[in-house]
Amino acid sequence: MRSTTLRWALGIAAWSVLLALTMFAFIYWQTAAYLREELAETLRLEVRAAAADPAATALRVDTWTAMDPHARHYGGLFDPGGTRRAGNLDAMPDGLPRDGDAYRVGATVEVGTRRLVDEIWAAALPLSGGGTVVIAHDTDDIDRVRVTTLRAFGLALVPMLALSGLGGILLARRARERLAATEAALDEVMRGNLGKRLPVGKRNDEFDRLAANVNRMLDEIERLMGEVRSVGDAVAHDLRTPLTRLRARLERSRAQAQTVKEFHDAIDQGLAWIDQTLAMVTAVLRIGEMQEGRRTAFGPIDLGELAANAVDFFEPVAEEKGISLTLAAEAGLPVIQGDRDLCFEALSNLLDNALKFTPPGGEVRVRVSRGPDAVVVAVEDSGPGLLPSEHEKIFQRFYRAEAARQNPGNGLGLSLVAAIAKLHDASLAIRASEAGGCRFEMAFATVANHRV
Repeated sequence: MRSTTLRWALGIAAWSVLLALTMFAFIYWQTAAYLREELAETLRLEVRAAAADPAATALRVDTWTAMDPHARHYGGLFDPGGTRRAGNLDAMPDGLPRDGDAYRVGATVEVGTRRLVDEIWAAALPLSGGGTVVIAHDTDDIDRVRVTTLRAFGLALVPMLALSGLGGILLARRARERLAATEAALDEVMRGNLGKRLPVGKRNDEFDRLAANVNRMLDEIERLMGEVRSVGDAVAHDLRTPLTRLRARLERSRAQAQTVKEFHDAIDQGLAWIDQTLAMVTAVLRIGEMQEGRRTAFGPIDLGELAANAVDFFEPVAEEKGISLTLAAEAGLPVIQGDRDLCFEALSNLLDNALKFTPPGGEVRVRVSRGPDAVVVAVEDSGPGLLPSEHEKIFQRFYRAEAARQNPGNGLGLSLVAAIAKLHDASLAIRASEAGGCRFEMAFATVANHRV
């Protein structure tokens, strides 16, 4: 019973039997109702004809009973006292209304020299001169229909079960073959072959759609596993450098330092490297938290005001490097829903990158404008820019473009920006700037169109 094939076959067989039983019951019900109505109409006509002429009633009853060679017609003429005057009914049937309609009642009938107690269909009417006439018929025709229907159902039951079971097995086997191929592919995936995919047919049925969805899930799992491996490698590489430097500095200080100041310098340098390591670990953890979709501090934000605060914060850095930092924000911008601190951090990372890679005498521009159902924040610079092939990679964790390898950093700033944008359902795009560098754009949905 653990086999899907067997369960499907039994289920289809049981369903077929239920349908057949319903069909036979409907046929019997329709046929029996038709026969009962035909018989009742015949009895109504005969009893009215017999009661219409009291002088010929006895002859009419005898003719009705004599015209049937199979002794299925019954009738009787009874005087007011209930004594039979004609026909083959011994007595007036108990409980038979005298309204001319047909009813199924029990009666004692005379068939040849025998008297039998039987159920009959009978109709009775009173006579104008007193007495009652009864015209009746046996129930064999209707009972025969029931017996014939049951016999036909019984004879058809075995081949019907066999054929429906065979059909169920064939259908289930075809489904089982497709499931077997799916199980084989999943088994390879569980053994570590993440590149294996489920077979997808061309019919686009439920199995094909399920296989396609599983394949998309496997694509995402493979991508995430690759990202986990690359993150692990990058973390190990980036942690090893400051830790190696810290260990070497401590060893050198233990062997060479002779004054308190030299020890303090060694400790200060070690703390700086530890802070660098902790900052990187904290950034990785924050990216992971945001990618889980936590939205605990969301509220209305004016991006124009936020951009003005960020520009004020980085203005001293820009002046120190001789870079022109400008802001252009449209008036009357709609608010967005988001985490103010995270949005400020995303904009700060973009500004920090722009100022870091823009040479002295260059410019960094921040633009806040209204877009279609969104507010767009753009940061563009006049730095060296990025190769088009690096536009998609730049948001990966620990990825560093060729132009950034000579500058300090751990490759997590833009990954953090991407995570913040994803948390806010904001689109993040990069393209070449008119000033020669890069232009980063974040488009935040307004409150009316934001999905919270």
